[in-house]
This record gives sequence, C-alpha cells and structure tokens, in this order.
Amino acid sequence: MMDYRRMSFYQIWVRSFMDGNGDGIGDLYGVYKKLGYIKELGVDGIWFSPLYPSPNADYGYDISDYRNIHKDFGDLDQFKKVLEKAHSLGLKVIMDLVMNHTSDEHPWFKKSCESRDNEYSDYYIWRDKPNNWYSIFEGRAWEYVPSRDQYYLHIFSKKQPDLNMDNPAVREEMKEIMRFWLDMGVDGFREDVVNFLSKRSGLPDGLPFVPAVNGMPFYKDGPHIHEYMAEFRAVCREYGCLQIGEGPMTGVGSAMKYLSGPTKSLDMMISFDHMMADCIYTEYIHRPFSLISYKSGLSKWQYALEGKAWNTLYLENHDHPRIVSRYGSEVFRSESAKMLAVSYMFLKGTPFIYQGQELGMTNIRLMNILLYKDISSINNFYTYHKDDPPEERLKRIHISSRDSSRTPVQWDATENAGFCPPGIKPWFFVNPNYRKVNVKVEEKDPGSVLNFYKKCLKLRRSSKTLILGKYHEYFHLSSHVYMYDRVYKNISYLIICSFSRIPVMVNLPGSYRKREGILVLSNYEKTKPDRMIFRPYEARVYRFRDEE
Repeated sequence: MMDYRRMSFYQIWVRSFMDGNGDGIGDLYGVYKKLGYIKELGVDGIWFSPLYPSPNADYGYDISDYRNIHKDFGDLDQFKKVLEKAHSLGLKVIMDLVMNHTSDEHPWFKKSCESRDNEYSDYYIWRDKPNNWYSIFEGRAWEYVPSRDQYYLHIFSKKQPDLNMDNPAVREEMKEIMRFWLDMGVDGFREDVVNFLSKRSGLPDGLPFVPAVNGMPFYKDGPHIHEYMAEFRAVCREYGCLQIGEGPMTGVGSAMKYLSGPTKSLDMMISFDHMMADCIYTEYIHRPFSLISYKSGLSKWQYALEGKAWNTLYLENHDHPRIVSRYGSEVFRSESAKMLAVSYMFLKGTPFIYQGQELGMTNIRLMNILLYKDISSINNFYTYHKDDPPEERLKRIHISSRDSSRTPVQWDATENAGFCPPGIKPWFFVNPNYRKVNVKVEEKDPGSVLNFYKKCLKLRRSSKTLILGKYHEYFHLSSHVYMYDRVYKNISYLIICSFSRIPVMVNLPGSYRKREGILVLSNYEKTKPDRMIFRPYEARVYRFRDEE
C-alpha cells in the first residue's frame, strides 16, 4: 500500500487540459506531453476524471463502456503510454470510478429496457409507480420506458440511470471492472458518490417541498452500503491500491464508518463542509462568503479524524467554480490565490490540486445561458428562482457554474491560450484573462502563483510536522484571520492567513508570543517577520523549535 499521507495529487479533467492532436478537445496525447509539467509542480500522483466512452450528458460521469477510453481522448494504447510514462516519472495514477449509475446508452441499460425478465432486467432500479423524489440535475427522479411499462430511477440526469447495487451480479461487474484497470497498472480509484450506492428498501416518499434532495435520506448511507463497500475494498486489498470516496452531504459521523473501525472501506473521503462557506449547495442558494463557516468546515474534520483517519484537502475540482472568484478576490488575484493555497495545503491530510488552480485561474462569465454546457447550470437557470429576471439568474450562474472550472487550461498568451493550435476552435470558451494568467508567464515569474504552489508543496514534503503534526485552530471567531498550528514532537508551524481586503492587525496566541519563530513562507515580498500588520490577503508560515 502506498504511503498516501506523504503524497499530493493533481486532478486532470482531460477535455480541458491540453489538446495534443489538434481537434480542439483535450486528450491523452496532450497529457502525455505535459507530464513533465505535472512532475515539476511537485505532486506525487494524478487523478483522472472519467476517461471512458460517454455521450457526455454529464461530461464523462455518464459512462457507456467501463473498459475503454473515449475516442475524443485517444485509446487504450495511448492510455497505457501515459500510465507507463507517469510511473517512470514517479507519479501514481488513480482513475475515477462511477458505480452509482451508467449512461442510458450503456449496453446494460439498453438490454434492461427490453423486458422485465432478461439477464439485465434487474441491473437498474425499476418501479411501476414512481415516488415523489426529485433528481439533483433534472426534474423528477423517474423516467418512463414504454417497452417495460415502468419507470427507472435517476438521482442525477435522465441519461444517468441508477444501478441496482442490491443485485449481486451488478457488484460482480463492478469488481471485474476494477480488476481490469488494476491489472493494467492503475494505482487506485476515486469513487464517485459512493454513499448513494445502497437505497432504502421500498423507496419511500421523500420530504415535500425540498427539490433536488428530497429523497436523499433514503438513498444516502443506505442499509447495505458498508456490506457492498467491503466487497470493493477486498478487491483493492488484493492489489494494495488506493481508495478515495466522494461523499456528498456526508458529515463526520457517517464518514468515520467508511474511514475507520470494522466497516473501514476507504482510505480517504472527499468532504464538502468547507465548500459551503458561500452557499447552501454550490449551485443553488448563495450567500456572502463566511470565513467562520470555512474554518468550521475544515476544523471539524481536522479534529474528528485526528489519530483515527486521514483527510483529503482540496479547494477546487471539476464540480466547483474557481476558488479565487469565490473565497478570494479577483482584484487581489495573485495574493488571494497564494493565501488560499496556504490556508489548506498545510492542514493534516493529502492535498489535491485541480488543473489551473496552481495558476490562480478565475471564473468565466458568459453573457447567455445558451453558451454554457454544464447540465447542472442549465437546469438551475431554468428551474431555481425562475421568476427572477434572466440577468439575475445569469449572475448566479456566473458565481456557481461548474463550467468555470472547465475552461481550457491557460498554457501561454497565444491564440486559444496554447490549449489547441491557432485557427482551431476549442470545445469551450477560453477565459479572456489568459494573456496575463498562463503557465508560460508564471513559470518565468519567481513571484507567481504557480511558483508559490511549488514552494508550498516543497515545504510540506520536507516536514514531518506538516504531514503528521496535530492541528489546532486559534481565534475561531475572527472574521478576518484563519490561524492554526501543526505540532509534532519539538517542532511547531504557525500558519496565519488574512482574508481581508484591507490591512489587519494580527495577534499571536499567548503560547507563541515569547517564542522566536522563523518565517519560512510568505506570499508577499519584503515581509518583516515581527510586523504583525497583515496586508490584503497576506499569508505567513512560521517555524518554531522548542528548547531541548
């Protein structure tokens, strides 16, 4: 088993990473060319969002073939070349595995639709009469199929029918899929919405008047979830591979059952609490950013998992808008991007960096909903607050759309940001700020966001304290400063992050006031370590050593 505690990962959403064959779509040829860039960043592994064939109703999370590569991205031979080169560079590779649902174009579903008594008839969840559940992406959670004269369940899009994990044959299929990729040399899986795999028997009606999530109490952390997860864990034990689960709306208490004790089935769980500091569900209800909410979400997991389980650390991924535009400031883009990196990178856990995050990329703002591609954004525009003027609904999309994290990575200042050749139309819009925010510019600038991320990763890797040390938060009620320390044996690191647009005075905790610390990292040049007036979005990391 790999020592994931010392590792960090880089997430690739391939369609927008790098076009290597000149058709305007990111692919594995582009990944192959840029593996050196990922290695130089200082990470230890790659997490690929789904690479499988898909009709792209949800851009890869609707899988039509689990044992192949989408033709837009290449083929299995090209994937094997990427895998081999990544391993030669010392990079682990983990795949996204979607077990809750498939595409409605998967052969299993097509056969399941044909009749009620064939081999695949019970691979999905069918009912004569639907309950009152809503889907997360697209209206009611049930869709009628005339050939069966029944309805199938889809917690997400209509084109993402839920698998019936109560059927042992479905679980065996999933285990064989895992073995297929593990035999190829893949090092583990990020498992999508794993806490949805077991549904409550009878599928009772959900809460009234709570669209999108009214059925969640009956399909989250269901009655057989830990039995099924134990089966998948057994496969991963055979190969010594890594398992990371995504658990939407999972609190610490239920997460611990996946992460520790006799029902342990995951090495890490992707939590969401800290990603709701400016919203209730990213896409739906927005509010001003609350630093106290952000700190609460992080600290809750840090304290609860101490000595019992291991955290994932992240601020961006394919499901969230760009963090600078949410928790930072586009006016102070560079300063706030670096400060946000410090705020999470030195917590206890394994850091994940999403493509473009290391550049300080920001949200895109398209002037018409017809220009967006994300099914969730389109549904939200036409469904939630639909009586509001279109311009108000569009502002919410600018804040919340997953498409903001899916704009092409900005490699240089040439046409199309170097993502694809000049004259070729990219599959999606490039953020207009690419001439200033791009890899080529930032590689040359010692003070860039990119080079600061490299410093953070290097510092973390060099310190047992920043990997293994205990966490403690200070001044929790401060609405401007996030301060915490990490302590291991006789070494302490004190991390201080200002979330203020104006200078603020910072007080040290009493236990540090008379100790002499060394400033080891700052996101501002010419920082005076003893001057405790922090500039806008300033971050500092101090190192202290106890007397022997």
